Amino acid sequence: MSNSYTLIKGSVPLLISMPHNGEEIPADIAAVMTDKGREVADTDWYMDRLYAFAQQLGAFILIPKYNRYVIDLNRDPDGVDLYPGANNTELCPTTAFDLSPLYQEGKAPSAAQINARVTNYWQPYHQALASTMQEIKAEFGQAVLLEAHSIRSHVPRFFQGQLPDFNFGNADGKSCSTELISALTALDYAPYTMVCNGRFKGGYITRAFGQPNDNFHAVQLELSQRTYMNEQAMTYNESLAVQVQPKLEALVKTLINFATNTRN
Repeated sequence: MSNSYTLIKGSVPLLISMPHNGEEIPADIAAVMTDKGREVADTDWYMDRLYAFAQQLGAFILIPKYNRYVIDLNRDPDGVDLYPGANNTELCPTTAFDLSPLYQEGKAPSAAQINARVTNYWQPYHQALASTMQEIKAEFGQAVLLEAHSIRSHVPRFFQGQLPDFNFGNADGKSCSTELISALTALDYAPYTMVCNGRFKGGYITRAFGQPNDNFHAVQLELSQRTYMNEQAMTYNESLAVQVQPKLEALVKTLINFATNTRN
């Protein structure tokens, strides 16, 4: 166990990773950030609260302590862009989604500081991911990973107009079996909208850990924050959340059913 993440052990072959759920920033980093940076506005807010039901279903759950502004756990540690040719955020972001600076002038992280963050925060989280997936596969014969994310419904930097509510990604079919993604997309999401491999196809974690030929299946869900939050205030909306949670519970149960009953 590391002081940079929390791993909740489960009893079924599903790991839910929430790499952008962390809200904290170490004091030495916060000291050189802008006021905007310290607001951590681009957090995947309240994922742990929204998916609280999953612990009762037996899922393993992995949650980081620190914010994506410190280091983005869903990016290649070598800095390779997720979406070549599109607008991307860095391994250690220097601008918010609205392009405002996260660091005071001249205080952006150096190469040495980025490397230290990889060592201190990125590697422990990924080691926990890898060891937990291996542990699950050793016990159950295969392991399924759900990358649980959320994002504001309007982010012009990345997409035009309003984002669909449920955005599944499986690296254009490479990170999980066809049977699994078909089962997920066949669920009834009404009145919410759903798309697969649209603007979001799965980040670094989905692409790195999804190896269906080796019985490791990974799917990312980018959930629009309009489904469970007051977006502008960045506050949890219980009346919205209780409406979308049955849809989330149905998809989590589908993942567990697949992981438990299907083998290559």
